[in-house]
Amino acid sequence: MAVGGKAALALLLCVMVANTVEAAVTCQMVVSSLTPCASYLTARGPVTASCCNGITSLYKAASTTVDRQTACKCMEQAAGMVPGINLNAASSLPGKCGVNIPYKISPTTDCSK
Repeated sequence: MAVGGKAALALLLCVMVANTVEAAVTCQMVVSSLTPCASYLTARGPVTASCCNGITSLYKAASTTVDRQTACKCMEQAAGMVPGINLNAASSLPGKCGVNIPYKISPTTDCSK
C-alpha cells in the first residue's frame, strides 16, 4: 500500500474524532468502527450504512486530544494492513457519511498534533 494512502486514512480518522462526546478511544474501537469501510476505501464497493455508522460512532467517540491522537495512530497502523487504500476515497468518506470535518485529508498527517 502506498504511504500516502496510509497517511490519508490516518488523517481521516484524526479529524473525524475531533469535537466529540466523552469516550476513551482504543485501537480495537477504531478498527471495529472502520472495518465496514474497507471495500469502499479500496475501490471495491459502495459506502454502506454500516460504514457510515462506524464513521459517525468514531467521530462521536473521542473528546480529548489524547483520544484523537490515539485514533490517528491506530488508523495509521491499521491502514498498513489494508492494501490499496485509495486517497480520494479516504478524502471523500466523511462527506459521504454526513460527517463534516474542517480539515483536508492529506498524506502528511502528523498524529502528534
